[in-house]
Amino acid sequence: MAQPALAGLRVLLGVSAGIAAYKAAELVRRLRDAGAEVRVVMTESAERFITPLTFQALSGFPVRTSLWDEGAEAAMGHIELARWANQVVIAPASADVIARIAHGLANDLLTTLCLATAAPIALAPAMNQQMWANSATQANLAVLRQRGLRILGPGSGSQACGEFGAGRLLEAENIIAELAATRGPRTLEGRRILISAGPTFEDIDPVRFIGNRSSGRMGYAIAAAAAANGADVTLISGPVALATPAGVTRIDVRSAREMREAVLMRATDNDVFISAAAVGDFRPQAMAQQKIKRTDGAPLELELVQNPDIIAEVAALPRRPFIVGFAAETSDIERHARAKLEKKGIDLIAANKVGDGEGFEADDNALLLIWAGGREQLERADKRALAERLLARIGERMHAAQVRRA
Repeated sequence: MAQPALAGLRVLLGVSAGIAAYKAAELVRRLRDAGAEVRVVMTESAERFITPLTFQALSGFPVRTSLWDEGAEAAMGHIELARWANQVVIAPASADVIARIAHGLANDLLTTLCLATAAPIALAPAMNQQMWANSATQANLAVLRQRGLRILGPGSGSQACGEFGAGRLLEAENIIAELAATRGPRTLEGRRILISAGPTFEDIDPVRFIGNRSSGRMGYAIAAAAAANGADVTLISGPVALATPAGVTRIDVRSAREMREAVLMRATDNDVFISAAAVGDFRPQAMAQQKIKRTDGAPLELELVQNPDIIAEVAALPRRPFIVGFAAETSDIERHARAKLEKKGIDLIAANKVGDGEGFEADDNALLLIWAGGREQLERADKRALAERLLARIGERMHAAQVRRA
């Protein structure tokens, strides 16, 4: 059985003040699920957003909040805690905490620990998009990067203040993927893997488009896991609000035709192509150059044409990579997936059920793997863990194919 991605990691999690502090509770749970031992330190202001008792229940250890805890500091507890950790993670990292660490301040327990530890430090920023873009914040981040601290994210999207932009705390699964990227055996060393992820958008007019509900999380989890295992990963991404995984080359596209061009340009240079994107099957025959107006209740007719079948085109290449497809189905999952495998001539297909809260926009998933003459069910797990298992099975099928050819 594969060892958890963060087995043996002793994480000192620092929680600073901000509305994203509530997400740190989920991070503690996910870190422990990934095999890490977690102890939590909170700033005093963070206690206004979430209680220490929550983190104590989730981590299994008392939570530290102050340098002036007489019981904990009787034996220089902050030094003991700094020595215990082999990874410090601050999530969320507010603009204030980033500034204080950049300037070497030690005016509370968390910043003191950052000076007292020899462990690597990673910060996951969370703040208003304007605060993130501020030149002072960016200068502080540049100082931290120069000193070797890792900055995880931030993500981009809607914010609690009602604004939209960069500054969202990375999701727990992405933080764990970033931590895992620097650990463990690199079983895919030397492999080149091309991955497509996310939705495609087909424009109707300058305002509207046809899209789908793919979040891109599964494809991004695969990319992060592959890079962590030593692969040279190129990620062709449709429009998503996800941070680029560590060590991954990302190419952004919007439409199915743009994705086709990006994939075909690189397919033959890679050992594996994993088509995890939810590519739109149809597009408007022509995009209206002006916004289409309503006309007194009259129906709107759109003429749709089929988009190119990217995975079938890759399968038809004379020098093709090992090809893994995905099949998102609402019913008869295995029958539809096997038909797709045979019709397109690919090596392996990962099928999953979508709808009713499953598949798209979910943090976990289950996959049915199908290949010529075989099948395997991968039980429900968070998408990063599922990605690790999928990559292991891809390696096994590639080896089996090489043995057959020999």
